[in-house]
Amino acid sequence: MPSAAQQPLPSHKAALLATAIDNNVLTFGTFTLKSGRTSPYFFNAGLFNTAKTIRALATAYAHTLLDHANTNPGWEFDVLFGPAYKGIPLAVATAGQLGEVDEERWGDVGYAFNRKEAKDHGEGGTIVGAALSGKKVVIIDDVMTAGTAMTEAVDTVKAQGGQLVGIIVALDRQETMKEGSKMSSLGMMREKTGVPVLSVLNLADMIVGLKGRGTESDVKRLEQYRAQYGASNA
Repeated sequence: MPSAAQQPLPSHKAALLATAIDNNVLTFGTFTLKSGRTSPYFFNAGLFNTAKTIRALATAYAHTLLDHANTNPGWEFDVLFGPAYKGIPLAVATAGQLGEVDEERWGDVGYAFNRKEAKDHGEGGTIVGAALSGKKVVIIDDVMTAGTAMTEAVDTVKAQGGQLVGIIVALDRQETMKEGSKMSSLGMMREKTGVPVLSVLNLADMIVGLKGRGTESDVKRLEQYRAQYGASNA
């Protein structure tokens, strides 16, 4: 019987991986990251910028949230909060896809995002969209590196009276945050917030998916990168 690592990816993961590769969101080569590490791949979520690609991403987010809800009875949320700026289209598109997948169950999920500067006229305030006060909130964003921006988003939700119940990102690199550490950024955020921190894709998924369509050299370099920088709490 094949091991878990050999199992094919769920359809929503496989579809997103294919979309990412076909549209150069995910590329392979030699890239220097902000951390100074040399990575064999680069993920540019900003290239999910057409109707087709953003729909594929939002569909994958929606199915990841639904899978978690189905395997964790009682877990639910009222609002998707997308931190400005990259999180804004993600929250809007994913809320729409949740309604498409199961309108009866998720059709009333709201979306919200923050202004970078408070509005001093009209309705005022810093939040656009659904109110967060008294609501169960999931934060949605593209990636998480050091976790600084996500910490700010968590603080915003709490300041608005929302109850944080989850975080979801598109990609978990599953690597240590810095030399000498064994913790990933997502693992750190799980410990810090005490809520589920989900990802649509992770490095392990990429390795499995590429074995069906990538070059052997790309897969080998990803495996070597994971062996060198992989986090123990990924």
